[in-house]
Amino acid sequence: MIYYAIGKHGVLIWEVTVLDEKKTDEQVLNDQDVSKENVEEQTVDTENNEENEQEEKTEVEQLIEEKEELNNRLIRLQADFDNYRRRVKKEKENDLKYKSQDLATELIPVLDNFERALQVEVSDKDQSFVDGVKMVYQQLQQSLANAGIEEIEAENESFDPQKHQAIMQVEEEGYESDQVVEVLQKGYQLKDRVIRPAMVKVNQ
Repeated sequence: MIYYAIGKHGVLIWEVTVLDEKKTDEQVLNDQDVSKENVEEQTVDTENNEENEQEEKTEVEQLIEEKEELNNRLIRLQADFDNYRRRVKKEKENDLKYKSQDLATELIPVLDNFERALQVEVSDKDQSFVDGVKMVYQQLQQSLANAGIEEIEAENESFDPQKHQAIMQVEEEGYESDQVVEVLQKGYQLKDRVIRPAMVKVNQ
């Protein structure tokens, strides 16, 4: 509303504009409603942003966990494969290294028979035959040695349970305790593998 005063001769003395109180209150309420709506919208936007950020963070964490799990599985698979490859390589090396084991197992009893035959006393007229047998025996020994099959040293050696089999214990002067006194049956080994332990007498 506008209030004004006119003096003499129609001259405007003053003018005052007064806002409508009712309209002003409505504007204030409207302004408050608008502000409230803006705040609510901002709050909702903030909450939505936080939820989105949390979801993205959760997805990233899940992806990281899945990646770590896959890496761990890959490491385990690689380790298993390496173990398998080493095992196969070792088996092949052993097959090559001990390929003569079956041959040794079959021929060692033949050596025993040769040795028994050579221990038999013969007459002079049969000596040439014995010499021939001895030659064959020596050739057989050499062939086995070329294949890595050797006699186990036992006589006068300290008793070794990995290479010697004690058949009996005796008390003999001049021998130390656990020293092999006599070899009853020769033992043989293929490289570092014992094919048959030597049967021995051991001093107590």
